[in-house]
Amino acid sequence: MKKRWLTGVLATVGVCLTVTACGSNGNQSATVNAPPAATSEETTTPSETKPDYGTVDLMLDWYPNAVHSYLYVAQEKGYFEEEGVTVNIQTPVNATDPINLAASGAITLGITYQPDVITSRASQDVPIVSIASIVRSPLNRIVYLPDAGIASPKDLEGKTVGYPGIPLNESIITAMVANDGGDPAKVNMIDIGFTLSSSLVSGNVDAIVGAYINHEVPSLAHEGYETNNLNPTDYGVPSYYELVMVTNENTWAKDEEKIRAFWRGATKGYEFMRDNPEEALALLLEMQDKANFPLVEEVEQESLSILLELMESDHGFGYQSAEDWQASIDWMKEAGLITNDVDVNSIFKNLAE
Repeated sequence: MKKRWLTGVLATVGVCLTVTACGSNGNQSATVNAPPAATSEETTTPSETKPDYGTVDLMLDWYPNAVHSYLYVAQEKGYFEEEGVTVNIQTPVNATDPINLAASGAITLGITYQPDVITSRASQDVPIVSIASIVRSPLNRIVYLPDAGIASPKDLEGKTVGYPGIPLNESIITAMVANDGGDPAKVNMIDIGFTLSSSLVSGNVDAIVGAYINHEVPSLAHEGYETNNLNPTDYGVPSYYELVMVTNENTWAKDEEKIRAFWRGATKGYEFMRDNPEEALALLLEMQDKANFPLVEEVEQESLSILLELMESDHGFGYQSAEDWQASIDWMKEAGLITNDVDVNSIFKNLAE
């Protein structure tokens, strides 16, 4: 999986031969002047040169947190430098920035959500391509307090569920409740923006969806609120890729080698993070922007322990399959989230192969 692409440059030593003709009694002799034999210290050996692919502008999906640890490891350990790339890590102003700026070619790569990639391709024919899966299954959960009287999705009938105004969450509730034998029409869904945790603990809603098992759940626990949650994949929702890395079709055609070099460095960062999670997280915490994006160590520790299992693949970090993409496309079409077909073979590339 891990390869080094280094160019060997062979230094050659030219040998100057000087031939002179001398007359002596009519006979000619040839004298060859060659350099003395090199000592061991003088022996020339092939040298290695690093490739230089230039800069990769990468925009995160959110503020830096545990899921991005492998990137900061790769940067701090010199793995990107080894592969000949300089990586400029940026944070988004708006949630749509990574996919929109990658689609326009304003950045090289963006981290975003698989359902958003499918929607962009199906609804607007945005020339966006996924180059890697980062988190291989949903982090999104239905989260509720233990005394909410909820044991399965059917129990959401007659209850109020808050969500951050994203249609995908409505479809998740509909699919889960119906799969559990309930009536989705009996669930009262209200748009609470991103006040998910506060709305839950204040009692304004009975449950929330759009809450992440690696963020809201450990954050609530840190604040003293234990919760229960339901996994969409247990109730009829396909195991879609939560986070993927995307680029523009033209950017891929122009910078494929640079992107592949970046991914080799990122993979080294992931492997280090997988094998040394405490050190990887320590690097992230050292580099955090405390003024704008402060991290809680306990929350990030729990987050990383959850994420590591969901980022692992038997086929290599970032591996994607046509079957997984097609399952998500089919489900989104069935749920009414998209109406047009999407060519599954044009929506992703596999750097892990």
